[in-house]
Amino acid sequence: MTEELVVDARVAEPFLSPEDYRAAVEEIRSAAALYYGGAELAMDDAVYDSLMARVAATEATHPEWKAEESPTEVVAAGGGVVGDVVHSTPMLSLDNVFDEETLRRWAARLDRLLGRPAAGYTVEPKIDGLAIAARYVDGHLVQVATRGDGRAGEDVTGQARRAAGLPERLAEPVTLEIRGEVFMTDADFEVANGMRTGAGEPAFAHPRSAAAGTLRAQDRTYDAPLSFLAYAVHGLGDGAHSAEMAAVERLGIATTAGSPAGMPVCATVDEVLEAVQALNAKRGSLGFGIDGAVIKADQPADRAAAGFSSRAPRWGIAYKFPADTRTTKLLRIEVQIGRTGVITPVAVLEPVQISGVIVTSATLHNFDDLVRRNVWPGDTVFVRRAGDVIPEVTGAKLDERPADAAPFEPPARCPRCDGEIDRSQKRWRCTRGRACGAHESLAYYAARHSMDIEGLGGKLIDMLVAAGLVTDPADLYDLDVPTVTKLERMGEVSATKLVTAIQASREQPLSRVLTGLGVRMTGRSMSRRLARHFGTMQALLDASVEDLQRVEGVGPERAVMIAAELVEIAPVITKLVERGVNMTEPDTAGPAGPGASSADGADRPDLPLRKPDGTPMTVVVTGAVPGLTRDEGNEAVERLGGKSSGSVSKRTDLVVVGAGAGSKAEKAEQLGIRIMPADEFAAVLTAHTS
Repeated sequence: MTEELVVDARVAEPFLSPEDYRAAVEEIRSAAALYYGGAELAMDDAVYDSLMARVAATEATHPEWKAEESPTEVVAAGGGVVGDVVHSTPMLSLDNVFDEETLRRWAARLDRLLGRPAAGYTVEPKIDGLAIAARYVDGHLVQVATRGDGRAGEDVTGQARRAAGLPERLAEPVTLEIRGEVFMTDADFEVANGMRTGAGEPAFAHPRSAAAGTLRAQDRTYDAPLSFLAYAVHGLGDGAHSAEMAAVERLGIATTAGSPAGMPVCATVDEVLEAVQALNAKRGSLGFGIDGAVIKADQPADRAAAGFSSRAPRWGIAYKFPADTRTTKLLRIEVQIGRTGVITPVAVLEPVQISGVIVTSATLHNFDDLVRRNVWPGDTVFVRRAGDVIPEVTGAKLDERPADAAPFEPPARCPRCDGEIDRSQKRWRCTRGRACGAHESLAYYAARHSMDIEGLGGKLIDMLVAAGLVTDPADLYDLDVPTVTKLERMGEVSATKLVTAIQASREQPLSRVLTGLGVRMTGRSMSRRLARHFGTMQALLDASVEDLQRVEGVGPERAVMIAAELVEIAPVITKLVERGVNMTEPDTAGPAGPGASSADGADRPDLPLRKPDGTPMTVVVTGAVPGLTRDEGNEAVERLGGKSSGSVSKRTDLVVVGAGAGSKAEKAEQLGIRIMPADEFAAVLTAHTS
């Protein structure tokens, strides 16, 4: 959305002196100049908003101190970015609210201006990109200009033509002006940074500055990807905003309404709040960054009656979310060694809250990237997080680098085994590979919740690795009794039991194999979903990132991670197949091809734990179920078409109660949730699988 300023300062603390006030104004102007100019951010959103609120509060308390062209009244906050393309109408800012109370006050004020309740609102994502105005004549894109100071902007037509979602030609020969945001999706940002560092330049620190810099770039040797979403149109008539956005989408332009965030139309403020909360909850899975929601009066009559202040429309407001990108101190850099011997630098951070989560560590990707990002221990760094994705350090505030700071010295040898390091690739590896982390990977593979290999404990794993008999899970199946009996304190009886247990694990279902392999960002539940959805390991290996996203709970970032992990462990999977390990999931038909799977039961409304509409019931198993372990109980829920959960809430559909059940059963009774005795559940399972 268009950038906005804080005007509601009732909860902010005024500055105590005119000197402090003027210093804050200059700091805001400096930060705004960098922000609107597309350079690296001088401060994160939360700090900027807080400082602006204090300036507004000071001006309310001491109007005599008010600076000429105060940032509370000037649209671009003194950013100074002006161009030679005059806008057809000013590109105004939006005022901010940060909580339910102030949103309700805004809505009440709008109702007073109208003399009646507003006739509906729209709620759409507030994208932190670069606002632009795109002019079409007879259906052809003729000019694109940045927002600039709100009155005039820079001509960026050539670069903007590359933005996905902003077509060169419309579906109809109409003349109009589209306004929206040029930005980078998460995928765009990853590709752009690869291009930038590959060209020998430092990595972008933020998607916004990356998008803004790319939009203005004239002489780069690479074309970084850009995306566009429209949020307003001039020239289509005087229809409702929601109807106009639908018309814009039919013309072939991407809109916020057509994005994964959507644009619900709400009748009341209560519905608006529900929509805002829903958007905030799914912000990490959208595939692009947002920092709030924009609420607008939907009907043109309401907009006309409400009008504008000197710098913002009275019919719209921005509800700001907690910042996704924050600054904190980089305490130190540690080195982690993965199960395949990959050596990765990790940032240990001063705790910072991002999207409601306290972050204390973040990835630094690889040692080459660490150098390009120019991040040192002791720096104040930018940290971003999206949903379940591991937080990452995107850059440092170089002007705040301590005088005694020094760059991080990478290890000369593997910190875990003292082996040599292969530096020939971006991702450094211990030359011992999986043997370096064999103990961890083998212990996880053999665990009860994975392949359940009884007798394969830590000491025995150490002996097998030390003897050079095993380096990865597939090597376990090559063991025989005579070989194992040569190990210390391993007689023939013990060796026979161990080899028997290993060979028996070949029959475990695909979901257990996936769990044992430890694919990052999966875990037991996700492994079961993947196994049910694709049915066979081969179908899973053949799946594209888009195919993976069709699995419940797999967003864009997780899909990319899973796909990369499967490529990395493919050699081990091949060895397991050669040794006869089962690679199918029972009770699944398997897909006809990548993305065509029905194995998750989505087209099986006859399954006992499916709702009438075919969606899975949310089921909690508490207490003992006859003949099943706790993990097997959760697996059974999913085999019967349900979705297992560990907690009881209003969204729970069924609670299975067995011997030893505690507070979960009591809570289910209090909430009036259907309860099924464990023996009845066991009978349903038997009937379904027999």
